[in-house]
Amino acid sequence: MTRHRPTVLLSAVAVLLAAVALGACGKREETGASTGTATAPKTTTNVDVMLDYLPNVDHAGLYAALDDGEFARAGLKVTPRVPGDAASPLKVLLAGKADMAISYEPELLLARDKGAQLVSVAAIVQRPLTSIMSVDDKVKEPADLKGTSVGTAGIPYQSAYLKTILGDASVPASSVEEINVGFNLIPAMLTKKVDATLGAFWNVEGVQLRLDKKKPAIIPVDEAGVPTYDELVLVVRKTFAEDNGPTIRRFIQALSRGTDAVKANPGLGVDALMKADPSLDRKTLAAQLKATLDAKPPVFYPEKAKAPFGWQDPAAWEKFGAWMLDNGLIDIAPSNGSITNEFLPGEGI
Repeated sequence: MTRHRPTVLLSAVAVLLAAVALGACGKREETGASTGTATAPKTTTNVDVMLDYLPNVDHAGLYAALDDGEFARAGLKVTPRVPGDAASPLKVLLAGKADMAISYEPELLLARDKGAQLVSVAAIVQRPLTSIMSVDDKVKEPADLKGTSVGTAGIPYQSAYLKTILGDASVPASSVEEINVGFNLIPAMLTKKVDATLGAFWNVEGVQLRLDKKKPAIIPVDEAGVPTYDELVLVVRKTFAEDNGPTIRRFIQALSRGTDAVKANPGLGVDALMKADPSLDRKTLAAQLKATLDAKPPVFYPEKAKAPFGWQDPAAWEKFGAWMLDNGLIDIAPSNGSITNEFLPGEGI
């Protein structure tokens, strides 16, 4: 049951001020704000990064930066690690067994609500990828969910997404059966165990369904009533941010250049991902990456004009945090220390 409470909004100004205060611990070492190029140190710093999932198109910029030496030129030896499950990256990070982790905005806010001293330093995927999906065009719009069964991965905020979507479409929640199918979202749909799913990504599973000629209908959650959010974020411990500002800055700048390289030549991203996991299918990867790069608004870059790579919109975080609070997912209004843009190219002191 959703616990109703008054919506408590954060101050966007306070968020930005907090960001500056945090980042001031690691002064900017760039040759110029416009170039976003950090001065590489004479020694190499090891950086262990927990991924959110198996290597996929959402990591194209990271693996391209690894493959073409951007991280090395920034004085970093980056080692990506695959998690055991979606919740483990932040647990591993908190335990000090990784330096950085790629996670999801709602997962970070859930962890912080429990007292975790973590902060997001960059948005890697700037918009929701999570979608409602069906095959054979069964659910073309949210109103079509009436009288259906919907499979989710059993994650609480997915249930809240569904509730919000149904309410926005004036579909009685009692007319829809939510079924926990774990992470077997697509198999559950293809075997008709459920009529639709909520949880798969439009740029990964959605593209695969199209290639398999399953006639998928895909509705991103932010186009169905859920406030927009950053699907993937780069998270560090607060103490790490305070003590390792230059390392974080160089990492994000190298990631930015890797992403730019993929945008200019998508084949670089496909090649790098194939090296990371040879079991991946090149044709599928190419199609997924094309869909990701062609998307409007953009996936890897902020929609806001002149905002740097990795930009996190304080107002959007404020709105999404308030939505989580209103839906009983968290007990306390998110603090203004959830994010910092201090370490982004051209930002900070």
